[in-house]
Amino acid sequence: MSFRRLKIRPAKKPATVDRAQEFDDGFQLLSQAITEIFRKNAKSLSYEVLYRTTYNLTLRQFGERLYHGVKEVVANYLEDTAEEAIVPAFVNTSGESAGSGADAGANLLKTVKRVWDDYTTAMDMIQKFLRYLDDKLPKYNLPHIFDMGLALFRDKVVRSEKYPIQSQLISAMLTQIQLERHGEVIDRTAVNSAVVMLSELVDPTTRDSVYVVDFETKYLETSTAFYQVESQTLASSYDAPEFMRKVERRLEEEYERTTRCLSLTTEPKIRHIVETQLIANNLKTVMEMQHSGLDSMLSADKYGDLSRMYKLFSRVPAGLNEMRTAIKNHIMQLGAEINKTINADLAASGSKSTLAARTPAEKANAGSGAQTAIRWVEQVLALQEKFDRILELAANKDKSFQTAFNEAFESFINENPKSAEFISLFIDENLKKGLKGKSEDEVDNVLDKTITLFRFLCDKDVFERYYKQHLAKRLLFNRSVSDDAERGMLGKLKRECGYQFTNKLEGMFNDMRLSAEMSGQFKEYAEQAITNKPTMDVSVIVLTSTFWPMNLSSSPKCTLAQEALQACKVFEQFYFGRHSGRRLTWQPQMGTADIRANFKKSKHMLNVSTYAMLVLLLYNDLKEGDFLSFEDIQAQTQIPDNDLKRTLQSLACAKYKILTKENKGRAILSNDKFYFNQDFTANLARIKIQTVANRVESEGERRQTQDKVDEERKHQIEAAIVRIMKDRKTMEHNLLIAEVSKQLSARFMPNPVMIKKRVEALIDREYLERSSEDRRAYRYLA
Repeated sequence: MSFRRLKIRPAKKPATVDRAQEFDDGFQLLSQAITEIFRKNAKSLSYEVLYRTTYNLTLRQFGERLYHGVKEVVANYLEDTAEEAIVPAFVNTSGESAGSGADAGANLLKTVKRVWDDYTTAMDMIQKFLRYLDDKLPKYNLPHIFDMGLALFRDKVVRSEKYPIQSQLISAMLTQIQLERHGEVIDRTAVNSAVVMLSELVDPTTRDSVYVVDFETKYLETSTAFYQVESQTLASSYDAPEFMRKVERRLEEEYERTTRCLSLTTEPKIRHIVETQLIANNLKTVMEMQHSGLDSMLSADKYGDLSRMYKLFSRVPAGLNEMRTAIKNHIMQLGAEINKTINADLAASGSKSTLAARTPAEKANAGSGAQTAIRWVEQVLALQEKFDRILELAANKDKSFQTAFNEAFESFINENPKSAEFISLFIDENLKKGLKGKSEDEVDNVLDKTITLFRFLCDKDVFERYYKQHLAKRLLFNRSVSDDAERGMLGKLKRECGYQFTNKLEGMFNDMRLSAEMSGQFKEYAEQAITNKPTMDVSVIVLTSTFWPMNLSSSPKCTLAQEALQACKVFEQFYFGRHSGRRLTWQPQMGTADIRANFKKSKHMLNVSTYAMLVLLLYNDLKEGDFLSFEDIQAQTQIPDNDLKRTLQSLACAKYKILTKENKGRAILSNDKFYFNQDFTANLARIKIQTVANRVESEGERRQTQDKVDEERKHQIEAAIVRIMKDRKTMEHNLLIAEVSKQLSARFMPNPVMIKKRVEALIDREYLERSSEDRRAYRYLA
């Protein structure tokens, strides 16, 4: 196999031709071709001839001259087209145009679109046969052919100096959009084609598109003016829900219009205008509208309207903060009304006196103190449940809203000085009888709700004192319906506040457990006793004095019946035989007794307090028809005056009248005479007679409780100060107060004045001293 040797010969040089004539001939050919293309006669042209002509002229260094020649031809065409095609389609402002309103504007836009489409198609064809020249243009620092064509269209048509095409075009586009905003149907395609055209044209100064410079600026200005008027119209013509629906619809319309007709870059700008004019400028106006504003929505539980408000207000910077603040104030107002109503009920029910001192009419009108307390808690829980639902259904479970709601509840709950007692009473009522017949889940739900309110309390130590008192009575009088519920509540409190909070409460449960075991052992001991065998069955609960809220170190004076004294002595022998070095103090005011009572027509087993037992035993030695005066009973029993009055109220003035008295009314007077009610009858064989008690503390009792709490707080504050100073060694006064407040905030919020006094007391006792370098600082003394 062999290859032929090929010889490449140089091209023959053409004969010398006049260079000027060569360019004129070539340019005339190309110029005619461009004109034919604009006339849509491109089929008659030869692409090969045109390309070769361009190639030859460019190769002969006529490229720059050719470029400017083509530019002039295109510019002349555009000027003629503007005059012949676009100007006749102008919208006559006098109304004498070929069309009017939407039709006239749309006609102009369609004309411009047709001109633009024809022009860009022609420029694309021209660029193709000028391709060789187009590739060499960077050498001359000139824009490409198509870019040059776009610039010419911008300057000769859109921004024509001879004809007001720019103003007519922009006005037609704005008019179309304005008409659509007023509900008319327009040709969106015509508007969109104009937008596409302007977006492809570039402003030489800003380098932004002509769409942004010429149209968008005007569009945003007119939109701002439109929505300023729209804002006033909507605010004055519609209620809050309808106003928000209109705003929502406007936002949807603008979004759809922008995505379908305009540029996506305009969407955030027009959205900002709508949000500012319709939402941001009307926040308070909408919320404060009478009979339809935020308060009305909250009162009527209009979750849909509230959710719409939340979504709309979330669009503007200050929106959610305004809504959050308004709802917070609304909650605080409702809470203040609850506090005011409950305090008025307590005043009407005579909270400063015992329940027995009230007339039946007063009691029916206001209810007992305990009922009032329970009603307060129920109303607060209902309010909380209401706003929890609003948070879930209308506020998208927004954490900032939840925080604001909690702050509002915490504020008005702690404004009520009785809130800790009320919550404890509510728990007490539920754990005694309110949970009877409920499932474990229902019980747990009730306890969880009360724990939620407990979290809002600032003075948790005050609640602890009341809870201990109520728990003690439930345990001692066997009034709890469920031990599991009691321990469940204890567990919840322990999780909330820690072991120290529930330490004494757990000690109370432990005393009850040990006492139950001891009762069985004592029963066996009493049965085996040969001498001093008790004539009555007795069950004793031994309480550790440090765990229980009562003063167990002393006992009120009381003369026990002989049978009871004998039983007490037998138990003491039993107890001291097993425990040495301990002391027993009997508390008759906390005990109960079952006694058999014989009446003329029936016999009953009466469950009464120990005091009531002592009173009833006095009537065993009386003849029928004889009586005992209040002074006689007090002299023989030595029961304290207040306790005796409440005991006699429960026996003579309550539902079961075992005793009768001459004077009518519930008040017990010192000259009252009491008779045994031989004619008493009841359907029950066993009757429980509870001692009448004032369930809600009076102001005097509350002050005593607060004094006790303050005394305990002194020790806790001192302990916190010593802990902190022992760790820090030296600390400035304000920093110490801040740290002590932080450590104790889980139990109560200490007063800075009280902290300062405790610091001074520790200085006096030489736990601390003032720093010699800074008198505002303290130093720990080991």
